[in-house]
Amino acid sequence: MTFHLPSFLLGYGAGFGTSMLARHLRPVLLELATAAYHVVDAVAARVAIRHEDLEDLLAEARARARGGRPTPAGAHAQA
Repeated sequence: MTFHLPSFLLGYGAGFGTSMLARHLRPVLLELATAAYHVVDAVAARVAIRHEDLEDLLAEARARARGGRPTPAGAHAQA
């Protein structure tokens, strides 16, 4: 196999270009990942709130089905 200078230079240039591009893309990728985590956290918080609302609704429905008196919203057991 013979040494082919244009292929060598093309490969070297591609490696160098990739290295330089990666340095400039890292901050952009970091910002995108940060934004994605913010979105995931916001969605998880909303899902948790909706899950609590659903649990409250089902607990009230269970109490009514078993003949208990429904308690007004926010009036939990008072000591």
